[in-house]
Amino acid sequence: MASVFDVAKYIVNKIGPVTTMKLQKLVYYSQAWNLAWDDVPLFAEDFEAWTNGPVCPDLYRKHKGKFIVDESFLENDAHPDSITPKEMNTIDAVLEFYGDKEPHWLSELTHLERPWREARGDCPIGYPSGSIINKALIHEYYSSLING
Repeated sequence: MASVFDVAKYIVNKIGPVTTMKLQKLVYYSQAWNLAWDDVPLFAEDFEAWTNGPVCPDLYRKHKGKFIVDESFLENDAHPDSITPKEMNTIDAVLEFYGDKEPHWLSELTHLERPWREARGDCPIGYPSGSIINKALIHEYYSSLING
């Protein structure tokens, strides 16, 4: 199984320099749609329902303090060759659909979606939250978008 770092590195290699906020959302949507389309996680790491949308803390620790990352990001920490061709197709589809969107737009989109909202619960807007966005809920929600 790939890691969140492998997926992030694959994305950065594909699209070039990207804000860390946008990278987090593209990695999140890659996980979400892999769960919906293939019924399995793309990677084991979890996302938390942070103020600006889903954030993987493991990935955050790698880019903390940076606004933009480029192809040198995760140079020694990731192995994008561990991603299967089928998984690459999922990530590529995510990049095709979400890749031209602005980071803030992606953040706002996640705020409209049930997995982030439910993980946040009653946490007030703007307050930090470390609540995990459950993979089963991500799977259920995005699968429902396919199946109506």
